[in-house]
Amino acid sequence: MTQGVTVWLTGLSGAGKSTIATLLEQELRRRGLRVEVLDGDIVRQNLSKGLGFSREDRDTNIRRIAFVSKLLTRNGVVVIVAAISPYRNTRDEARQSIGRFLEVHVKCSLEELVRRDVKGLYARALRGEISNFTGVSDPYEEPEHPDVVVETHRQTPAESVATILAALERAGYVHSATLSGTNGTPRQSDPV
Repeated sequence: MTQGVTVWLTGLSGAGKSTIATLLEQELRRRGLRVEVLDGDIVRQNLSKGLGFSREDRDTNIRRIAFVSKLLTRNGVVVIVAAISPYRNTRDEARQSIGRFLEVHVKCSLEELVRRDVKGLYARALRGEISNFTGVSDPYEEPEHPDVVVETHRQTPAESVATILAALERAGYVHSATLSGTNGTPRQSDPV
């Protein structure tokens, strides 16, 4: 059985976490791997319904995502988490709990986030109309030592995914597409 890994995408709202997660999922499935995406917005609607946006509630939400990720990872699934996860300590807890873990900082300038924001949430938060808005009126603690940084205000989503895939390959979490057979499993002549 293939060992699983959790790819934890953290960054501000609108930075591109969900877009990158979708593209990464497609590529890993193309390689024949079992993949699940845990998108923060979808998890909040289902697993964490009723939680607010206090620090305690945000930490509870991330701990729930980490618990599910740990179960899937230990059962050979590549888990892609796309969640703001604003607090460094809780992300570090997730890393400790899961073990096979790749933290990806999906970084984007505030100016670009405001420009991309079709719903106007950043503008409203900057005017003080939305409280507890991560990165504006609530803190976002950037990772101190992420495994990967992708800068979505400088990279295309495809370039960001390529950067993440290269890191997964270097760490031995996934085989290179050129080393794998058509279904993503190593050929008999491939090193394991």
